[in-house]
Amino acid sequence: MPSPDNTIDRRDWSLLGVLSVLWGGSFFFNGVIVRELPPLTVVLLRVALGAVILLPLLRTYRIALPKGLSGWAPFFAMGLFNNVLPFSLIVFGQTYITSGLASILNATTPLFAVVVMAVAGEERAQPRRVAGVIAGVIGVAILHGDALGFETRQGIGILLCLAGAFSYGLAALVARRLPTRVPPLGTATFQMIASAAMMLVVAGIVDRPWQLPMPGMTTWLAVLGLAALSTALAYIVFFQILQRSGATNVMLVTLLVPMTALLLGYLVLGEPISLREVLGALVIASALLLIDGRVLTWISRAPSSTPRTNS
Repeated sequence: MPSPDNTIDRRDWSLLGVLSVLWGGSFFFNGVIVRELPPLTVVLLRVALGAVILLPLLRTYRIALPKGLSGWAPFFAMGLFNNVLPFSLIVFGQTYITSGLASILNATTPLFAVVVMAVAGEERAQPRRVAGVIAGVIGVAILHGDALGFETRQGIGILLCLAGAFSYGLAALVARRLPTRVPPLGTATFQMIASAAMMLVVAGIVDRPWQLPMPGMTTWLAVLGLAALSTALAYIVFFQILQRSGATNVMLVTLLVPMTALLLGYLVLGEPISLREVLGALVIASALLLIDGRVLTWISRAPSSTPRTNS
């Protein structure tokens, strides 16, 4: 169960780091795939293959499928707001803007989540959390400041990605209604199955994937990475954090995604890190500490160093 003061323990901070790497890769995979496949087909392949990968694990761990319309309803709602809408909007957005800019805009998700949860009366909008989220978005903008130029048609991509981030914020609210008795593996799988069913209808009507030319091997490898790593594995991690630390806390991962992309570029590809990027990373780190709140608690509880005087 989430802690009453919305703090995150060390284990879940580590899982957030892992999730940021898994989801950070989705922007790269999308950027490769949309060169050969239309956006809705990309989303269909992502959720359908993700479901196929996870389904055998249900049998291994003896997790039963939901029963009836009432059993499936919350997972269809979660699939709609956490997969179908944001995946589609962001992939469409990436046909107009770069993967880096899409990841920056996705970092507004925690701000939307805080606002949605406060308006719905689910969580109080604590000033430190609101301030921390705003600071985090500023840090992300600093991190990739050179990617924020506005060009022809780029505005459409920006609006689409922001709409995707807002959908993730709504998903944080829906997540509060998910059955708590279902383990993370089951929740991830049921959400994928529901999303695949919806996308099969939408992509089948709009894209007619069976009529598309066969993509190349590079595209298929990117599809496999998107489905296995950035979807199937990522959502198992996502729902573990959700059960332990709450809906708004798990959405903080979107602030970490640009930072992990920066570090991976440095460690794996040998890309240089500029002073601006270091400054942006420090602002994001400070924002995360502010959102977590424990540092402020430690400071407030620290004994004063000023000696007392007798009156």
